[in-house]
Amino acid sequence: MPLTDLTLAQCLALRPDLDEPAGLDRFWTRTLAESRAVGGRPRFVPVDSGLTHVTTYDATVPGHAGEPVRGWLHLPTGTDEPLGCVVEFLGYGRGRGLAHEQVLWANAGYAHFVMDTRGQGWSTAGGDTPDTATLGGSVPGFLTRGVQSPETHYYRRVFTDAVRCVDALRDHPAVDPERIVVTGLSQGGGIALAVAALVPGLAGVMPDVPFLCDIRRAARICATGPYTEIAAYLGLHRDRADAVFGTLDHVDTALLASRASAPALFSIALMDDVCPPSTCFAAYHRYAGPKDVRVYEFNGHEGGGGHHRREQLSWVRALLSPGARSGPTSLPEPQPA
Repeated sequence: MPLTDLTLAQCLALRPDLDEPAGLDRFWTRTLAESRAVGGRPRFVPVDSGLTHVTTYDATVPGHAGEPVRGWLHLPTGTDEPLGCVVEFLGYGRGRGLAHEQVLWANAGYAHFVMDTRGQGWSTAGGDTPDTATLGGSVPGFLTRGVQSPETHYYRRVFTDAVRCVDALRDHPAVDPERIVVTGLSQGGGIALAVAALVPGLAGVMPDVPFLCDIRRAARICATGPYTEIAAYLGLHRDRADAVFGTLDHVDTALLASRASAPALFSIALMDDVCPPSTCFAAYHRYAGPKDVRVYEFNGHEGGGGHHRREQLSWVRALLSPGARSGPTSLPEPQPA
Protein backbone atom coordinates (compact mmCIF):
# COMPACT_ATOMS: atom_id res chain seq x y z
CA MET A 1 0.00 0.00 0.00
CA PRO A 2 1.55 3.39 -0.96
CA LEU A 3 1.60 6.58 1.05
CA THR A 4 -1.78 8.25 0.70
CA ASP A 5 -0.88 11.71 1.97
CA LEU A 6 2.14 13.66 3.22
CA THR A 7 5.39 12.07 4.35
CA LEU A 8 6.18 11.74 8.03
CA ALA A 9 8.59 14.67 7.90
CA GLN A 10 5.91 16.83 6.29
CA CYS A 11 3.32 15.74 8.86
CA LEU A 12 5.67 16.54 11.73
CA ALA A 13 6.28 20.02 10.32
CA LEU A 14 2.59 20.63 9.58
CA ARG A 15 0.95 23.51 11.40
CA PRO A 16 -2.37 24.08 9.62
CA ASP A 17 -4.01 27.48 9.92
CA LEU A 18 -7.61 26.53 10.73
CA ASP A 19 -10.28 29.20 11.10
CA GLU A 20 -12.60 28.72 14.04
CA PRO A 21 -16.24 29.67 13.62
CA ALA A 22 -17.36 32.61 15.69
CA GLY A 23 -19.07 31.56 18.90
CA LEU A 24 -17.75 27.97 18.90
CA ASP A 25 -17.37 27.86 22.67
CA ARG A 26 -20.78 29.44 23.25
CA PHE A 27 -22.34 26.90 20.88
CA TRP A 28 -21.01 23.93 22.84
CA THR A 29 -21.60 25.46 26.27
CA ARG A 30 -25.24 26.07 25.37
CA THR A 31 -25.65 22.66 23.72
CA LEU A 32 -24.42 20.78 26.77
CA ALA A 33 -26.30 22.99 29.23
CA GLU A 34 -29.58 22.38 27.39
CA SER A 35 -29.21 18.60 27.51
CA ARG A 36 -28.05 18.57 31.13
CA ALA A 37 -31.05 20.69 32.06
CA VAL A 38 -33.41 18.02 30.72
CA GLY A 39 -32.14 15.72 33.45
CA GLY A 40 -33.07 12.07 33.71
CA ARG A 41 -31.43 9.20 35.55
CA PRO A 42 -29.16 6.61 33.97
CA ARG A 43 -30.11 2.94 34.41
CA PHE A 44 -27.71 0.02 34.73
CA VAL A 45 -29.37 -3.41 34.50
CA PRO A 46 -27.22 -6.53 35.05
CA VAL A 47 -27.10 -9.00 32.17
CA ASP A 48 -25.72 -12.51 31.79
CA SER A 49 -22.93 -12.22 29.21
CA GLY A 50 -21.70 -15.77 29.79
CA LEU A 51 -18.45 -14.45 31.29
CA THR A 52 -17.46 -15.35 34.84
CA HIS A 53 -14.78 -12.75 35.62
CA VAL A 54 -16.57 -9.72 34.17
CA THR A 55 -19.89 -8.34 35.37
CA THR A 56 -21.84 -6.54 32.64
CA TYR A 57 -24.67 -4.02 32.85
CA ASP A 58 -27.01 -2.91 30.08
CA ALA A 59 -26.80 0.87 30.40
CA THR A 60 -29.32 3.51 29.32
CA VAL A 61 -28.10 7.09 29.73
CA PRO A 62 -29.98 10.32 28.98
CA GLY A 63 -28.08 11.84 26.06
CA HIS A 64 -28.77 14.75 23.74
CA ALA A 65 -32.12 16.35 24.66
CA GLY A 66 -32.50 13.58 27.26
CA GLU A 67 -32.90 10.90 24.57
CA PRO A 68 -31.85 7.41 25.74
CA VAL A 69 -28.38 6.25 24.73
CA ARG A 70 -27.47 2.61 25.22
CA GLY A 71 -24.16 1.11 26.26
CA TRP A 72 -22.43 -1.70 28.11
CA LEU A 73 -20.73 -1.18 31.44
CA HIS A 74 -18.21 -3.94 32.22
CA LEU A 75 -16.69 -4.32 35.69
CA PRO A 76 -14.07 -6.80 36.88
CA THR A 77 -15.77 -9.28 39.17
CA GLY A 78 -14.97 -9.06 42.87
CA THR A 79 -13.88 -5.42 43.12
CA ASP A 80 -15.08 -3.26 46.01
CA GLU A 81 -13.39 0.13 45.56
CA PRO A 82 -14.12 2.67 42.81
CA LEU A 83 -12.11 1.88 39.69
CA GLY A 84 -10.39 3.78 36.97
CA CYS A 85 -12.65 3.74 33.93
CA VAL A 86 -12.05 3.56 30.17
CA VAL A 87 -14.92 4.97 28.12
CA GLU A 88 -14.86 3.70 24.54
CA PHE A 89 -16.52 5.24 21.48
CA LEU A 90 -16.94 3.23 18.30
CA GLY A 91 -15.99 3.42 14.64
CA TYR A 92 -18.21 4.56 11.79
CA GLY A 93 -21.26 2.34 11.32
CA ARG A 94 -20.67 0.31 14.47
CA GLY A 95 -23.04 -0.16 17.37
CA ARG A 96 -22.25 -1.55 20.79
CA GLY A 97 -22.64 -5.16 19.61
CA LEU A 98 -23.10 -8.06 22.04
CA ALA A 99 -22.39 -7.92 25.75
CA HIS A 100 -19.37 -10.23 25.68
CA GLU A 101 -17.56 -8.82 22.66
CA GLN A 102 -15.45 -5.95 24.05
CA VAL A 103 -14.06 -6.65 27.49
CA LEU A 104 -10.31 -5.96 27.19
CA TRP A 105 -10.28 -3.10 29.66
CA ALA A 106 -12.37 -4.93 32.25
CA ASN A 107 -9.95 -7.84 32.00
CA ALA A 108 -7.15 -5.35 32.68
CA GLY A 109 -8.83 -4.34 35.93
CA TYR A 110 -10.73 -1.19 34.92
CA ALA A 111 -14.36 -0.28 34.59
CA HIS A 112 -15.12 -0.20 30.85
CA PHE A 113 -18.04 1.60 29.23
CA VAL A 114 -18.87 1.05 25.54
CA MET A 115 -21.23 3.69 24.14
CA ASP A 116 -23.67 2.78 21.39
CA THR A 117 -23.58 5.35 18.58
CA ARG A 118 -27.00 6.74 17.74
CA GLY A 119 -28.39 5.56 14.41
CA GLN A 120 -25.49 3.16 13.80
CA GLY A 121 -25.03 -0.55 14.40
CA TRP A 122 -26.64 -3.77 13.30
CA SER A 123 -28.86 -5.16 16.04
CA THR A 124 -32.04 -3.30 15.01
CA ALA A 125 -32.98 -0.82 12.31
CA GLY A 126 -30.71 2.06 13.28
CA GLY A 127 -29.08 0.20 16.16
CA ASP A 128 -30.00 0.02 19.84
CA THR A 129 -29.88 3.85 19.98
CA PRO A 130 -31.91 5.35 17.14
CA ASP A 131 -31.28 8.86 15.84
CA THR A 132 -34.68 10.44 16.28
CA ALA A 133 -34.08 13.57 14.18
CA THR A 134 -36.09 13.70 10.95
CA LEU A 135 -33.87 15.37 8.39
CA GLY A 136 -33.92 15.50 4.63
CA GLY A 137 -31.43 16.44 1.96
CA SER A 138 -28.44 14.35 3.01
CA VAL A 139 -26.62 11.67 1.07
CA PRO A 140 -26.35 8.17 2.59
CA GLY A 141 -24.22 8.19 5.73
CA PHE A 142 -23.92 10.54 8.69
CA LEU A 143 -21.53 13.37 7.78
CA THR A 144 -24.17 15.39 5.95
CA ARG A 145 -27.12 14.46 8.14
CA GLY A 146 -28.52 17.81 9.27
CA VAL A 147 -25.56 19.66 7.72
CA GLN A 148 -27.75 22.66 6.88
CA SER A 149 -27.04 24.08 10.36
CA PRO A 150 -24.79 23.39 13.38
CA GLU A 151 -28.00 23.17 15.42
CA THR A 152 -29.28 20.18 13.47
CA HIS A 153 -26.04 18.40 12.59
CA TYR A 154 -25.77 14.72 13.49
CA TYR A 155 -22.48 15.00 15.38
CA ARG A 156 -23.86 17.71 17.66
CA ARG A 157 -26.12 15.00 19.03
CA VAL A 158 -23.41 12.30 19.12
CA PHE A 159 -20.85 14.48 20.93
CA THR A 160 -23.51 15.46 23.46
CA ASP A 161 -24.42 11.79 23.99
CA ALA A 162 -20.77 11.05 24.71
CA VAL A 163 -20.41 13.89 27.22
CA ARG A 164 -23.57 12.81 29.02
CA CYS A 165 -22.26 9.24 29.25
CA VAL A 166 -19.13 10.54 30.98
CA ASP A 167 -21.37 12.60 33.29
CA ALA A 168 -23.28 9.44 34.22
CA LEU A 169 -20.13 7.43 34.87
CA ARG A 170 -18.72 10.12 37.15
CA ASP A 171 -21.74 9.55 39.37
CA HIS A 172 -21.53 5.74 39.28
CA PRO A 173 -20.40 4.21 42.61
CA ALA A 174 -18.07 1.73 40.87
CA VAL A 175 -16.14 4.47 39.05
CA ASP A 176 -13.51 6.84 40.40
CA PRO A 177 -14.57 10.16 38.80
CA GLU A 178 -10.98 11.43 38.83
CA ARG A 179 -9.66 8.47 36.80
CA ILE A 180 -11.68 8.41 33.58
CA VAL A 181 -9.94 7.90 30.23
CA VAL A 182 -11.78 8.22 26.90
CA THR A 183 -10.74 6.38 23.76
CA GLY A 184 -11.87 5.24 20.34
CA LEU A 185 -10.78 4.25 16.86
CA SER A 186 -11.56 6.36 13.78
CA GLN A 187 -14.99 7.91 14.44
CA GLY A 188 -14.54 6.85 18.06
CA GLY A 189 -11.21 8.67 18.17
CA GLY A 190 -12.86 11.83 16.92
CA ILE A 191 -15.59 11.53 19.54
CA ALA A 192 -12.95 10.97 22.23
CA LEU A 193 -11.13 14.15 21.15
CA ALA A 194 -14.39 16.11 21.29
CA VAL A 195 -15.12 14.82 24.80
CA ALA A 196 -11.60 15.71 25.92
CA ALA A 197 -12.24 19.26 24.70
CA LEU A 198 -15.70 19.56 26.24
CA VAL A 199 -15.25 17.81 29.61
CA PRO A 200 -12.65 19.23 32.00
CA GLY A 201 -10.83 17.00 34.45
CA LEU A 202 -10.48 13.80 32.45
CA ALA A 203 -7.51 11.62 33.37
CA GLY A 204 -6.58 10.92 29.74
CA VAL A 205 -7.61 10.45 26.12
CA MET A 206 -6.45 7.92 23.51
CA PRO A 207 -7.53 8.85 19.96
CA ASP A 208 -6.64 6.18 17.39
CA VAL A 209 -6.44 7.20 13.68
CA PRO A 210 -9.08 9.83 14.50
CA PHE A 211 -11.91 10.84 12.17
CA LEU A 212 -13.45 14.34 11.97
CA CYS A 213 -10.08 16.16 12.02
CA ASP A 214 -9.38 19.03 9.59
CA ILE A 215 -12.57 18.14 7.76
CA ARG A 216 -12.11 20.76 5.04
CA ARG A 217 -8.81 19.18 3.95
CA ALA A 218 -10.08 15.61 4.29
CA ALA A 219 -13.08 16.32 2.08
CA ARG A 220 -10.77 17.54 -0.69
CA ILE A 221 -8.11 14.81 -0.65
CA CYS A 222 -9.97 11.62 0.35
CA ALA A 223 -11.09 9.21 -2.34
CA THR A 224 -12.45 6.79 0.30
CA GLY A 225 -15.55 7.13 2.46
CA PRO A 226 -16.88 8.44 4.73
CA TYR A 227 -15.34 11.82 3.80
CA THR A 228 -16.54 11.32 0.22
CA GLU A 229 -20.06 11.86 1.54
CA ILE A 230 -19.26 15.59 1.72
CA ALA A 231 -18.12 15.74 -1.90
CA ALA A 232 -21.18 13.76 -2.98
CA TYR A 233 -23.46 16.19 -1.16
CA LEU A 234 -21.74 19.27 -2.57
CA GLY A 235 -21.74 17.69 -6.03
CA LEU A 236 -25.54 17.87 -5.79
CA HIS A 237 -25.76 21.17 -3.90
CA ARG A 238 -23.12 23.23 -5.66
CA ASP A 239 -24.04 26.50 -3.95
CA ARG A 240 -23.81 25.25 -0.35
CA ALA A 241 -20.06 24.73 0.22
CA ASP A 242 -19.61 27.70 2.57
CA ALA A 243 -22.64 26.76 4.66
CA VAL A 244 -21.71 23.07 4.79
CA PHE A 245 -18.14 23.67 5.91
CA GLY A 246 -19.36 26.33 8.33
CA THR A 247 -21.49 23.65 9.98
CA LEU A 248 -18.74 21.01 9.94
CA ASP A 249 -16.29 23.45 11.55
CA HIS A 250 -18.40 23.18 14.73
CA VAL A 251 -17.63 19.46 15.00
CA ASP A 252 -14.06 19.53 13.65
CA THR A 253 -11.99 17.94 16.37
CA ALA A 254 -8.77 19.54 15.14
CA LEU A 255 -10.38 22.84 16.13
CA LEU A 256 -11.76 21.49 19.39
CA ALA A 257 -8.42 19.88 20.32
CA SER A 258 -6.97 23.25 21.29
CA ARG A 259 -9.37 23.24 24.25
CA ALA A 260 -8.31 19.85 25.65
CA SER A 261 -5.93 19.54 28.59
CA ALA A 262 -5.90 15.85 29.61
CA PRO A 263 -2.81 13.76 28.79
CA ALA A 264 -3.20 12.16 25.34
CA LEU A 265 -1.80 9.17 23.49
CA PHE A 266 -2.50 9.37 19.75
CA SER A 267 -1.99 6.74 17.07
CA ILE A 268 -1.61 7.69 13.40
CA ALA A 269 -1.06 5.47 10.35
CA LEU A 270 0.85 6.91 7.40
CA MET A 271 -0.86 4.76 4.75
CA ASP A 272 -4.36 5.53 6.01
CA ASP A 273 -6.67 6.34 3.10
CA VAL A 274 -9.75 6.80 5.32
CA CYS A 275 -8.43 9.31 7.86
CA PRO A 276 -5.42 10.89 6.13
CA PRO A 277 -2.42 11.24 8.44
CA SER A 278 -2.09 14.97 7.77
CA THR A 279 -5.57 15.51 9.22
CA CYS A 280 -4.79 13.40 12.29
CA PHE A 281 -1.55 15.32 12.80
CA ALA A 282 -3.53 18.57 12.53
CA ALA A 283 -5.43 17.52 15.65
CA TYR A 284 -2.27 16.24 17.32
CA HIS A 285 -0.34 19.46 16.78
CA ARG A 286 -3.23 21.61 18.00
CA TYR A 287 -3.91 19.43 21.04
CA ALA A 288 -3.31 21.65 24.08
CA GLY A 289 -2.59 19.07 26.78
CA PRO A 290 0.42 16.78 27.37
CA LYS A 291 0.63 14.42 24.42
CA ASP A 292 2.46 11.55 22.81
CA VAL A 293 2.00 9.73 19.51
CA ARG A 294 2.69 6.33 18.00
CA VAL A 295 3.14 6.36 14.23
CA TYR A 296 2.49 3.18 12.22
CA GLU A 297 4.43 3.86 9.05
CA PHE A 298 3.29 0.89 6.94
CA ASN A 299 -0.30 0.55 8.13
CA GLY A 300 -3.59 1.77 6.75
CA HIS A 301 -6.76 2.59 8.65
CA GLU A 302 -6.37 -0.51 10.82
CA GLY A 303 -3.59 1.40 12.55
CA GLY A 304 -1.56 -0.35 15.21
CA GLY A 305 -4.02 -3.13 16.03
CA GLY A 306 -2.92 -5.40 18.86
CA HIS A 307 0.49 -3.76 19.01
CA HIS A 308 -1.13 -0.46 19.85
CA ARG A 309 -3.51 -2.05 22.39
CA ARG A 310 -0.37 -3.18 24.22
CA GLU A 311 0.95 0.39 24.11
CA GLN A 312 -2.34 1.65 25.50
CA LEU A 313 -2.41 -0.89 28.31
CA SER A 314 1.02 0.24 29.47
CA TRP A 315 0.14 3.92 29.07
CA VAL A 316 -3.11 3.67 31.05
CA ARG A 317 -1.46 1.65 33.81
CA ALA A 318 1.22 4.33 34.23
CA LEU A 319 -1.33 7.15 33.93
CA LEU A 320 -3.75 5.81 36.54
CA SER A 321 -1.19 4.43 38.99
CA PRO A 322 -0.75 6.27 42.32
CA GLY A 323 1.53 9.28 41.96
CA ALA A 324 1.38 9.26 38.15
CA ARG A 325 2.53 12.44 36.43
CA SER A 326 1.48 13.95 33.12
CA GLY A 327 3.38 12.95 30.03
CA PRO A 328 5.51 15.10 27.72
CA THR A 329 4.28 18.43 26.41
CA SER A 330 6.78 18.67 23.57
CA LEU A 331 6.63 16.79 20.29
CA PRO A 332 8.19 13.34 20.83
CA GLU A 333 10.03 11.35 18.26
CA PRO A 334 7.46 9.14 16.48
CA GLN A 335 7.58 5.54 17.60
CA PRO A 336 6.64 3.13 14.79
CA ALA A 337 5.34 -0.35 15.54
